[in-house]
Amino acid sequence: MYKSRIALIGLLISLAVILSGCLVAAVGVGAIGTVAYIKGDLEAYEAETVSTVFDATKMAASELGLTITKEYKDVLYAEIIARDSEDRKTTIKIKGTSPQTTKLSIRVGILGNEARSSFIYQKIHDRLKQKQEKPRF
Repeated sequence: MYKSRIALIGLLISLAVILSGCLVAAVGVGAIGTVAYIKGDLEAYEAETVSTVFDATKMAASELGLTITKEYKDVLYAEIIARDSEDRKTTIKIKGTSPQTTKLSIRVGILGNEARSSFIYQKIHDRLKQKQEKPRF
């Protein structure tokens, strides 16, 4: 009987996690390299300035065939709104959390799309890595 109770509790906890619909990274939230999908937004932190992440985001959007419909940038915050080939709205928010740390928030569509958001983030991240790897003379 004790084993069946433990199994039932384990099953209920597993179902609660699976059916919650979002992933929360509880350990290291806010740390560089942390990526979490929360309530329709993919959130990630990069060790770059707002301006650098903004430029990488514009390049990634162009490579992915996203049409930028609105963009805004200042020293602490930037935002890009774009449309994909299926006319879905993509919103990318870039917030400076320190002089060399930036938080990215990506939402595709009204409710969010984790797969597409992850794909966009990966392209932005790749652009940032390429920038870091360029030799400086």
